[in-house]
Amino acid sequence: MSKNNQSPPPNELDQPLAMTVFDMTPAPDTERRVRNGRLKMIFVLLICAAPVIASYLTYYVFRPEGRRNYGELIDPQQPLPAVTVLRADGTAVELPSLKDQWLLVSVAPSNCPAVCEQNLYLQRQLRESMGREKMRVDWVWLRTDEEPISERLSPALTEATVLAMSANEVKAWLKPAPGQTIEDHLYVVDPLGNWMMRFPAMLDAKKARKDLEHLLKASSSWDREGRER
Repeated sequence: MSKNNQSPPPNELDQPLAMTVFDMTPAPDTERRVRNGRLKMIFVLLICAAPVIASYLTYYVFRPEGRRNYGELIDPQQPLPAVTVLRADGTAVELPSLKDQWLLVSVAPSNCPAVCEQNLYLQRQLRESMGREKMRVDWVWLRTDEEPISERLSPALTEATVLAMSANEVKAWLKPAPGQTIEDHLYVVDPLGNWMMRFPAMLDAKKARKDLEHLLKASSSWDREGRER
């Protein structure tokens, strides 16, 4: 057969089923760059979160031994119980909905004897003494009955959170110091919804104020005023 009759060699582009196998395994250098990039990203995230982590650990885990709190720290902390309480106007609300704010709590029946009046006054004054930070604090009166509130108290309670809660439910959550009654104290609840401090009966307002200032400062990087909606 003459050379002129030979078929031309096939063009690879004319053969759609021809397949070329590529090695998809990343090169070692590529793997190293990806790993280093991930590590750098994690490092940056840790730097950004460091102030929040540090302030949280400083207060809740590594409390300085040299500092003595005036209020008694509660260990273990007690979360807001999942109970329904009533506002002064009769509206029902779930008690855990009060979290995301620091709470300064007092307990007393609606007739509010002398100790109750004194505690309500101290709650208001302590909150006001926080200055610009006061919006991070709510003062709460847990009434242990649903009797009417005296009209003479109403003007002083305009900024208070007044709730009616069963006396048994209150006592299952908050505890007085030995030899005291539950009405004698002010109780502190953190923004996570945990009862974490109890002030002494007949408290020293200046010492209590220092404790509150410390709490607000220690939580300043992760706690903000107002509640999540």
